[in-house]
Amino acid sequence: MSDRFVIETADLRKQYGGVEALRGLTLQVPAGSIFGFLGRNGAGKSTTIKVLLGMARATSGGALVLGQSPTARAAVEARRRIGFVGDDKDLYDYMTVDEMIRFTAAFFPRWRPDLEQRYLRRFDLPADRRIKALSRGTRTKLALLLALCRGAELLILDEPTSGLDPAVTEEVLQALVAHVASEEMTVFFSSHQIAEVDQIADHVAILDRGRAVVSGALDDLREHYRRIQFVFESDAPDATFRTPGAGRARRHGRVLTVLSSCGSDRVIDEARALNPLTVEILPVSLKEIFLETVVGEE
Repeated sequence: MSDRFVIETADLRKQYGGVEALRGLTLQVPAGSIFGFLGRNGAGKSTTIKVLLGMARATSGGALVLGQSPTARAAVEARRRIGFVGDDKDLYDYMTVDEMIRFTAAFFPRWRPDLEQRYLRRFDLPADRRIKALSRGTRTKLALLLALCRGAELLILDEPTSGLDPAVTEEVLQALVAHVASEEMTVFFSSHQIAEVDQIADHVAILDRGRAVVSGALDDLREHYRRIQFVFESDAPDATFRTPGAGRARRHGRVLTVLSSCGSDRVIDEARALNPLTVEILPVSLKEIFLETVVGEE
């Protein structure tokens, strides 16, 4: 494993009976990044996380997390360096918030009391309240405190803001950004909420049907993706572009639109033979990339 990456997978596959949940997933998650793992429900995000945490064994392919295979004996020690918050927020309902913190801290020699006090204040957590009486948002904030304070190098989140109201969602996202800025940590979080990924991630992978259809630094994706709009004198022609990276051309009256992942120059050069009247080059949002690469394939 390269020191540059805390998670690496190569042609990762996972089959449940006759269903392929992962179909050759290749990922590289840079150290120190906030990596958004984006996809619709059922795309394979949770299966990927289970394999990375050693909760499921891949059918084939390879995976390294903090330099260890998730199924190796050495991975048990590596998991002490990983924080995980899932959608179900596993907590002991009969404990108070303080009891849950003390119970968890006992398992982690690198527990950070300074961070514990910081997030108790920031999240306004009631130390003496039983967990069964907490709201969904407060349970999420407690689970996040438990993950952040253990001195983890890697934080893995599976739909961390699912079911939260917008105010709590914003609080959680901003806490993650601030933590990565002040501590040496990598965050890998799965979501189907495009706006959340767009707000805090610096790297992203879009998963569809068990494989990554887009992956890279978010700034690079924004730089390379362009929507090119051609206007014709009469109805737009039914055209197919051979330029690598050019998506399916869409016609609407006199307008022909193409989304390109390799800039605009080569697509425009190919389109000259169609004699468009005008050409307009437009920037593309992460939402548009997602819709084109995932929904657009249907």
